[in-house]
Amino acid sequence: MTGVLTALRSLLFQVAFYGMTTFYLIVLLPLIPLLPRWLMWKYGVLLWVATNRLLLRVITGTKAEFRGLEHIPKGPLLIAAKHQSAWETFALLPLFSDPAFILKQELMRIPIFGWIAAKVRMIPIDRKGGSAALKTMTRRAQADMAEGRQILIFPEGTRRPPGAPPDYKFGVAYLYATLNVSCLPVALNSGLYWPRRAFIRRPGTILVEVLEPIPPGLGRTAFMARLERDIETASNRLLAEGLDDLGTAAPEDVRRPPETGPDPRFPPPVENS
Repeated sequence: MTGVLTALRSLLFQVAFYGMTTFYLIVLLPLIPLLPRWLMWKYGVLLWVATNRLLLRVITGTKAEFRGLEHIPKGPLLIAAKHQSAWETFALLPLFSDPAFILKQELMRIPIFGWIAAKVRMIPIDRKGGSAALKTMTRRAQADMAEGRQILIFPEGTRRPPGAPPDYKFGVAYLYATLNVSCLPVALNSGLYWPRRAFIRRPGTILVEVLEPIPPGLGRTAFMARLERDIETASNRLLAEGLDDLGTAAPEDVRRPPETGPDPRFPPPVENS
């Protein structure tokens, strides 16, 4: 019976989510050429985010807990977040003063949504464009960072199921080396509650943990090793907490991470190369 109720609530949330999103897009459409960027961000994007989180909490019982917010520095910053769900594509935005999201170019072609994303100056990347696309993305990031913005990237490039082996891409190391700023790792367990490619929304508390910044100046190999180790170690811990939170409602296909000792996949970096 509990599973049926969760499915019904999930379906209701889907209807409410897409209905409310359509409403916002229609209302904001005529305002795109009129509002300055910061007003579109504050009263368009952030209000939409707050509405989604409210709908999720009220309809499905899915809440969120944010830890380590004291680690967020002011000013220009590279943010590298774990990516398990569509949830973090909007829920992380209010944590930062003026973030620029790196997102796949295809999203910018969606009518109205893409126009709003362009208005608030999100950064598109052609994932098939190779080194040329990476350089174009980096130039955009440099220009935005010169204005004091924070650049938010998912270093694995796409959503990964909870507990799946990590798959970090070179792009985050290229950005880190080129931008020469601190990188803020973010761990989470959202995929337990808002799984990818599924409409189920499980009740419980999504955990997000902002970790200590990685200072600029590391070599790319050392940086990638530390970033992956920090995010994956914390995400595994949050995964274990989430599985305990869900109990018998936890997805059966998720592997529980080791409870003690370091993960042998992430040895401490030993070189600055």
